[in-house]
Amino acid sequence: MVESLEIRLELTGGADAATLLMRHWPGGGDPVLYVHGATFPSAMSVGYRFDGRSWADHLHGAGFDVWAFDFVGFGGSTRPAAMSAPAAAAPPIGRAADAARQIDAVVEYIRRLRGGARVHIVAHSWGSVAAGAYASDHADAIGRLVWFGPFAQRQIQGLPPADRIGAWRDLSVADQWKRFVEDVPAGHAPVLIEPELGMWGPAYLATEPGAAERSPPAVRIPNGPQADVIAAMSGRLPYAPDRIVAPLLVVRGAWDSLCSDADVDWLMSHFASGEKADVVIPAATHLMHLEHGREGLFAATADWLSQREAT
Repeated sequence: MVESLEIRLELTGGADAATLLMRHWPGGGDPVLYVHGATFPSAMSVGYRFDGRSWADHLHGAGFDVWAFDFVGFGGSTRPAAMSAPAAAAPPIGRAADAARQIDAVVEYIRRLRGGARVHIVAHSWGSVAAGAYASDHADAIGRLVWFGPFAQRQIQGLPPADRIGAWRDLSVADQWKRFVEDVPAGHAPVLIEPELGMWGPAYLATEPGAAERSPPAVRIPNGPQADVIAAMSGRLPYAPDRIVAPLLVVRGAWDSLCSDADVDWLMSHFASGEKADVVIPAATHLMHLEHGREGLFAATADWLSQREAT
């Protein structure tokens, strides 16, 4: 198995100056960029190995040139100064527009190395919102898209104002575990590969210096993704799907309450893509890449990315 290389990408330009941690599993095939979700970085998702094998390993084994990175405020990337101040002192950090600029920098870095090749994007959960904001303005830079458990636009009343939830929040392992298991039907056997997060949990806490000093130990994360989700659920998806023409696969767990049949119907009816598909993996949730059902997710993703448009 190929180990990932770590690359530091400097973002310049006033308030946007930061350093992104990128991970690269070098391969000879098409470049694929993984975009992580709202609460944990790439090392804990596409790069996390169960029994010695990660999603990145699977994609690399399928012939792809695999990339991932951590958004500002996550993992090995810069943490903004506002994350050390009271949460109420600033608006949510890392909204979709900011995240899209970070994706743009990473994609352009990859394309320079790969002679201008289009980059496939695989995005999980809120990552699909950030990637959608990018893709709607960069049709020439992307190949095929995989939205894993994406958010659509709903019309829920009474949610808090998206811009008033604070700059950041802390998430403990117990908070993550509760989120990970809430959609599993009562009485069903655990579907997490590590039902108690025995190894994933400590590794998650290790993604942020100082997490162990909090009580309980917890990772501090930007609230911009949560604000974007609130906006989408309130009828304001932070990107324009009708401007995205790249082939789109939605892949989701049958028990994913955040990506329902109605949500996928909405996405499919609003995307401009001429080639679209929806794959549902049984006995799986919004966190399928950490569950036994991940093999179905891996296979559907690699199959979609391997397809070629008709000429």
